[in-house]
Amino acid sequence: DFLPLKCDACGEVFCKDHIRYDDHKCGSSYKKNVQVPVCPLCNTPIPVEKGKIPDIVVGAHMDNDCKYNPAQQKQRIFTNKCLKPGCKRKEMMKVLCEQCGGNFCIKHRHPLDHECKGSSHPTSKA
Repeated sequence: DFLPLKCDACGEVFCKDHIRYDDHKCGSSYKKNVQVPVCPLCNTPIPVEKGKIPDIVVGAHMDNDCKYNPAQQKQRIFTNKCLKPGCKRKEMMKVLCEQCGGNFCIKHRHPLDHECKGSSHPTSKA
């Protein structure tokens, strides 16, 4: 079956087997086949000028401009330390006391559990 398909870059007519830019060696594919490569280290899009080879441009970025820092790969997610004296627990998210505004772990989040000084009358343990 020959279904005439018009190439949107060069305007030539091809069958379904040759409509892809690479299959008919389209000389105008750069007009339509635009892809922005991404640095594999820092995940930054790297702009490539027409006529330049993307692999070489990305390689130059990796050698000169890349902001990749291997130490950042091991970012800690448990950074919110409990303010209760003697407690060394850390939580992924802040757990703030509504009365004193302090950051506590799940175990010490209630005002009675961390001897809250924020309000004159403590809330019940319920």
